[in-house]
Amino acid sequence: MSLTLADARIVTPDAVHEGWLTIEDGRITHVGHGSAPRPGHSLGGRHVVPGFVDMHNHGGAGGSFPTGEQDKARDAVALHARHGTTTTVASLVTDTPERLAAAAASLAELCDEGLLAGIHFEGPYIARARCGAHDPELLREPSPAEFAALVKAGRGHVRMLTIAAELPGALDTIRMAVAEGVVAALGHSAADYERTLAGIEAGATVATHLYNAMPQLGHRDPGPIAALLQDERVTVELINDGVHVHPAMLRLACAVAGADRVAMITDSISATGLSDGEYLLGPMRVRVVDGVARLTEGGSIAGSTLTMDTAFRRAVRELGLSLPEVSRMTALTPARVLGLSGRTGSIAVGKDADLVVLGDDLEVAGVMKRGAWIAEP
Repeated sequence: MSLTLADARIVTPDAVHEGWLTIEDGRITHVGHGSAPRPGHSLGGRHVVPGFVDMHNHGGAGGSFPTGEQDKARDAVALHARHGTTTTVASLVTDTPERLAAAAASLAELCDEGLLAGIHFEGPYIARARCGAHDPELLREPSPAEFAALVKAGRGHVRMLTIAAELPGALDTIRMAVAEGVVAALGHSAADYERTLAGIEAGATVATHLYNAMPQLGHRDPGPIAALLQDERVTVELINDGVHVHPAMLRLACAVAGADRVAMITDSISATGLSDGEYLLGPMRVRVVDGVARLTEGGSIAGSTLTMDTAFRRAVRELGLSLPEVSRMTALTPARVLGLSGRTGSIAVGKDADLVVLGDDLEVAGVMKRGAWIAEP
């Protein structure tokens, strides 16, 4: 089946142009300028951006990926899809090796279906002093052998590991993860500048939610933030919800790293899309008040209730970034990190027709995944 989308403002990685595109068998086959050569589905001059790629997401709509419950995971994916996310990585949190393996094995089946794009282990190899909303009693020292067993449980679908570079065994575990095709991310860490650089040299290429759960940037003790921002091998995750990071610090990261090294993420939890109340994030109890999630004990921020379309709008309105820049940060850059940029992340011939139609207010008006409408404009 062939479909032409006409009268669109198409956002590519470098520009915005008025034009049209054709989709056949779920793939983009033509991208043109001006008027479409034949009648098609008119988008009335609305913007079309690539479907969002969320590489750090714990759930939504009452579903929490760390439980491994497949029906609940489907609910979470559907919620985020309505907000424009066409590629979702399921992030787990610190738990016992047995429960982590069981959750990974269950979610791997959804990866086989193509519902999920992979699995992210955020813990248990993180620093007690910077564990945030992770259970400190379940933290463990990094073990290449133990992580190899988790990778095996995920049956080829483990995409990323967050690890603190300063822990005993961390550098060997990073090397092992990279050798297995898993992206190593540094985060939830108390590492200094030098130890963070050692983690990068060992193969780490991502900063898990930069600024959060790590020492602050200092002019005499630069810490991990400076190391992660300055190294061109590293992509930095940013949570752009108005809670986790001040807009000035978001602008700083975007100015230093640029759109090709910034990946907007949600870090969303099961409460996303629901009302305030009490929820679980792995084994930890969370209370959501005015949309802000914090641990019921201690008050640490516990993920977010953010969706990618809100992050997109905030990046344009609050940070002053261009549509092509933001589309790279919300789609192409995370797709590249995950090894998926050959199929998704930008509007280009040969790629999957993963698209979001945005109105003048940048609200989601339509969502398409692999050529099928999730929400038709």
